[in-house]
Amino acid sequence: MRKRVGRWLAWIGGIVVVLVGVGVLLLVIAALKDEDEIPNQVILTVNFEKQVVEYVPDNPIAMLMNEDVPTLRNIVGALDKAATDERVVGLLVRAGSAQMGFAQIQEVRDAVLSFRQSGKPTIAYAETFGEGGTGNGSYYLASAFETIYLQPSGDVGLTGLRAEHPFVKGLLDTLDIEPRMAARYEYKNAMNLFTEEGFTESHREATEVLLQSMYDQIVGDLATALKKTPDHIKRIIDQGPILGVDAVALGLVSDLAYRDEVYDRAQAKWGTDAEYLSLSKYANNAGTTFDEGTEVALIYGVGQVTRGKSDYSPASGSGNMGSDTVAKAFRDAVKDDGIKAIVFRIDSPGGSYVASDAIWREVEKAKAAGKPVIATMGNVAASGGYFVAMNADKVIAQPGTITGSIGVLAGKMLTDAFWKKLGVTWDYAHVGESAYFWSSGKDFTPEQWAQFNTWLDRVYVDFTQKAADGRGMSREDIHAVAKGRVWTGVDAKNRGLVDELGGFQMALNLTREALDLGADAPIELRVFPKEKTLVELVLENGVIRTLSNADVLVGVIKDLRPVFQAARAVGLTHQPGVVEMRNLRIE
Repeated sequence: MRKRVGRWLAWIGGIVVVLVGVGVLLLVIAALKDEDEIPNQVILTVNFEKQVVEYVPDNPIAMLMNEDVPTLRNIVGALDKAATDERVVGLLVRAGSAQMGFAQIQEVRDAVLSFRQSGKPTIAYAETFGEGGTGNGSYYLASAFETIYLQPSGDVGLTGLRAEHPFVKGLLDTLDIEPRMAARYEYKNAMNLFTEEGFTESHREATEVLLQSMYDQIVGDLATALKKTPDHIKRIIDQGPILGVDAVALGLVSDLAYRDEVYDRAQAKWGTDAEYLSLSKYANNAGTTFDEGTEVALIYGVGQVTRGKSDYSPASGSGNMGSDTVAKAFRDAVKDDGIKAIVFRIDSPGGSYVASDAIWREVEKAKAAGKPVIATMGNVAASGGYFVAMNADKVIAQPGTITGSIGVLAGKMLTDAFWKKLGVTWDYAHVGESAYFWSSGKDFTPEQWAQFNTWLDRVYVDFTQKAADGRGMSREDIHAVAKGRVWTGVDAKNRGLVDELGGFQMALNLTREALDLGADAPIELRVFPKEKTLVELVLENGVIRTLSNADVLVGVIKDLRPVFQAARAVGLTHQPGVVEMRNLRIE
C-alpha cells in the first residue's frame, strides 16, 4: 500500500512538471507573438478583479500563473507613458471587486487621475460593487474614473468601515492551553488573540483611530471626485448599500449598463478602428516611464521578514522577505557603478527581529557608500517592515499604508494539560538548566521569565533607538508614538515616522532631488536581484534547465507539501535513509 501511494505521489509530481513545461513553452510562444507593433489606436484595458501584485520573481511557474497580471510598478509606469502616447486613446477597466489593498488602491487612483490630465477618456465598469458584502475599496478605486457604469442588477456597497477581530482565549481555556506571552508595549496587540476575550482599551483605541483615518481619506477623496461635500458623502455612506438605480440618482455612477453595452458605448466614443490592448501587454511592448535614464536600483521587500532566502509560492501569489536575498541585492546595487541610488519597495507586516536588523545594516552601508536610499511602503510596513525602512534617507507611505508597530512580542504556549486531557503524556530529559526555556511542556521559571523580559526590553530599546537615529528624533519622542502602535501613513507622517505621502512617483521625485537631477529627468529602475522575462530564462537556459532550477522545484514541492505531509502522517509513505524518532524532539 505504501509503495503504491508513493508511486501515485511520484506520478503527481511528474505530471506537474510536464504540465508546467508545456505551459512554459506555450507562454514563451505567446510572448514572442506579443512582440508586435502596437496598433495606431488602442484602448488600454485592465481587469482589476484579478490580483495586482507588487512583483513576479524569476520563477517560471510564477510567471505562468501570473500571465497578464500587472504589477503595481507597471500599472503606474505604463499609465504615465500612455498619457503622452498618441496611439492610446483611452482606458477601460473592470473594477467590481478590486484585488488590491487600501494603499495600492490609492496608488492606482493617483495614476489614473494623472492619466486623466491628458484629456483621454477613462471608463470603469462593474457588475456590482459588493454582492452580499462591502464594496468600499472597489468603488473607491472606480471613483477616480471619468465614467462609471454599473450592471442594472448591481449595487454600490458603500457601508463604512469595520474591524472584526476573533479572540480564542475561551477556546484555549477549554483546551487547557495557556499562553505565556509578553509585549512591548500596550499597543502591541497581536497576542491579544490568545490572551484576551475582547478588545483591551488600548487595542480598541488604536483600531478605531486607524479606521477613522481610513474613513476620512475615503470620504475626502470621494467628495473631491464626485464634487460633493464630505458631509454629503457621509450621509450617502450611512444609507448603504445602495441599489443601482439609486446610485445613478445620487450621482455615484454615470449609468446602468451591461458589459456588452459598455463596450458598445466605448467603441462609439473611440471609433471602430480602436483596438483593445491589456495594460500589461502595452507595458511589455511599449515599456514604461521607468525604462530609461539615470540608473536606480529597485529592491523589493515583500512578505514576512525571515532569515535566509526570499521565497515565493506561485499557488498563493505570496512570499517572504528573506534577509539573505535582500541583503545581497543591496550589496550588489552598491557594487554596481552604474547604480546611483536605491528605491526600496516594502510591503511587509514584519517578522524576524534578527532578519530585519540584517537588512537595516545593509541600508546603512548603502547610505555610507554614497548611494541614497528611498523607501516606499505599500499596503503595510509594520514592525519589522518598518524596521527595514526607518533608516532610509527618505521614507514614503500612501495615506492609507498601515505602518509603525514599533515594538516586540514573543512567548510560547503551555500545552502539557491539553495533552493530558487527550490521554497523551510527555516525559522529559534534559542537560543544562535552560533546556526547557522554549519548551511548550514547561513554564518559565521566575529566573527565565525575568530573562525573557530582559530580552524583550533589549529588542525594544534597540528598535526605538535605531528609529530615533534614522528619523532624527529623540528616543523619548519615538517611544511616545511607538509602544507597538500602528498608524495610517498620514498619521505616521504627522508624527515624524514618514517624510512624504505617495508611491513610486514620489519615490522617483525624491530620488531626483537626492541626485540633483532635473524635475523631469528620466530614471531607469533596475530590479535587484536582476529580473528576467520567461522568454529570457528559456532562451538562455532552455526549458529543462529553467524547470530544473532548484528554487523553482522547491516552489512546486512547497505547494504540494500539505499533500505529502498528510500522506506521511497516516503512514502511507516512508523515506528510506532517514533516521527518525517520532514524537521526540531535540531543540
